[in-house]
Amino acid sequence: MTFMNISDFLKALVPFTNDELDDILKHFKKEAIPKNQMLVRQGEVSKTLYFIESGLGRSYYLNQAGKEITQWFFGSGKFMASADSFFQQCPSLYFIEVLEDAVIYSITKEKLDELFDTYPKMEKLGRLVTTEMLTKVVNKLNAIQFQTAKERYEYMLAEFPDISYQVSLGHIASYLGMTQETLSRIRKSNSRK
Repeated sequence: MTFMNISDFLKALVPFTNDELDDILKHFKKEAIPKNQMLVRQGEVSKTLYFIESGLGRSYYLNQAGKEITQWFFGSGKFMASADSFFQQCPSLYFIEVLEDAVIYSITKEKLDELFDTYPKMEKLGRLVTTEMLTKVVNKLNAIQFQTAKERYEYMLAEFPDISYQVSLGHIASYLGMTQETLSRIRKSNSRK
């Protein structure tokens, strides 16, 4: 299981002083979350942003047939949220669940806004994290629209190298926009190399 300390993550992006960092971290709540726990349900307003120290989460929605479609995976060292719901305080289009036992830091929207008001460096952090998230979402959309199924699978492995060992084939197939049979064929052809 990979591990990313929140202090190291924050300092790697923005040069916070130790005093700033200590105060910022007081606004976060650290907790152990068991596998399969739901953090946000579709239709709820997401009031919390999560940082994954260790573990794995995903966001998904239900299609018209009631089938789960994975939108994104969130690994160690990443923020996890139903972003539009959290930042705009509107009902979430997605479910957010923990896929394996995890250690997370959570912060409410109110406390995050307070930090943005108190520390200009937090605004920079927010901009950097948001830009990274937006870039990854655009890259995934481009992959779905313009790449073959095999190219999408290779893109996913570059983004989430250990994902094949962490989640079900059904979650992976829905994330890639393909059937489990297509995914199995691609994995089989890759293992022959």
